[in-house]
Amino acid sequence: MKVARIYQRVSTKEQDLTRQESIVEDAKASGFYIAGVYKEKASGASADRPELIRMIQDLQPGEVVIAEKIDRISRLPLADAEKLIGAIRAKGARLAIPGVVDLSELVENSSGVAKVVLEAVQDMLLKLSLQIAHDDYEDRRERQRQGIALAKSKGKFKGRSPDLDMHNQVIALRSAGTSISKTAKLSKCSESQVKRIWKKYKMNRNESH
Repeated sequence: MKVARIYQRVSTKEQDLTRQESIVEDAKASGFYIAGVYKEKASGASADRPELIRMIQDLQPGEVVIAEKIDRISRLPLADAEKLIGAIRAKGARLAIPGVVDLSELVENSSGVAKVVLEAVQDMLLKLSLQIAHDDYEDRRERQRQGIALAKSKGKFKGRSPDLDMHNQVIALRSAGTSISKTAKLSKCSESQVKRIWKKYKMNRNESH
């Protein structure tokens, strides 16, 4: 029996994990028994993630770790990312992630020079994927820093501003009695955002009366 543990991650509390829910059904359709689903809202640039640590501790030999993309597992610098992947492999588990070519079965069925070559190719492809994930993270941070610096130089930077259209839609739906979960789905935001917007709206309304 094929056994998998699924790791789902977004970077901030405002982001929603709903998009990654399909991973579970896809894994089941591929014949996997799901031993656990680990959900986390934390930066991939940090190794100190409770659910990731718990998943690695729970791993058993022969199991597979499934995630949406390699950057869900790590955006760490390459050396730290390799230590993280090494911890997963040390438990006798392997990765099954889109964009990461898994040659483990071919390696097991090979010997001599062919085995050495396949192992080297596998490590090279994994390193490349991990490095790309980290570079993408750094590029985004740099673009954000440049954007803020430019806005400040023009006197236009005021920090994050709320999405007024989304806020108004949330208020309209909740005022009409729509449930929190359905409001979040229709407004394309998280349930926590709906609760926060609705709470603020009610507080402002009470203060005005």
